Amino acid sequence: MDSRLSEPGDAVRRRRECEACENRFTTYERVEEAGVTVLKRGGRRERFDRQKLLRGLVRAANKRPVSDEQLEELAETIAARVRREGPEVEAEMIGDLAERGLARIDPVSAIQFASVYRNLADLDELEAVVRRFKEEPLPASDQLALDASTGPSDVSSNIDLSPQRGSRTTAQPRRSHVPQP
Repeated sequence: MDSRLSEPGDAVRRRRECEACENRFTTYERVEEAGVTVLKRGGRRERFDRQKLLRGLVRAANKRPVSDEQLEELAETIAARVRREGPEVEAEMIGDLAERGLARIDPVSAIQFASVYRNLADLDELEAVVRRFKEEPLPASDQLALDASTGPSDVSSNIDLSPQRGSRTTAQPRRSHVPQP
């Protein structure tokens, strides 16, 4: 009977009528996107879930001056990037995108996210994250957190590594960045 977009880019809303009983009903149709598999640190595979990402962002920004719209926009930006990357994406890339995106919105939320995502074990590791946020340039509001040529965290970084029992790791200096014009 009638078709229209319910929200721009969201779903097509259709009013229909049953030819047999003449009852009217509404259906919502969305484009089914190709599934993306997330490769977890332990080798496990899991389907990418935008809502799970958004829940993590909301939890990190709890009681912080960050709006739901900002978090929704960040989650959608990350989800779009993940879909562009292909059928399999490393969990570290998603975490890095989330961490850097939150750092642009609210650095304290990013530190809260990093404390869980990177499984920080002590204050030295937390200090290394704070130092990295201070030293590394953040993307502008109209830029993605990582460009297409950049992969997940620098593998030589030990921020996400917890010390083994009985040993102590020392933070290694991160590579410097090219000066920005």
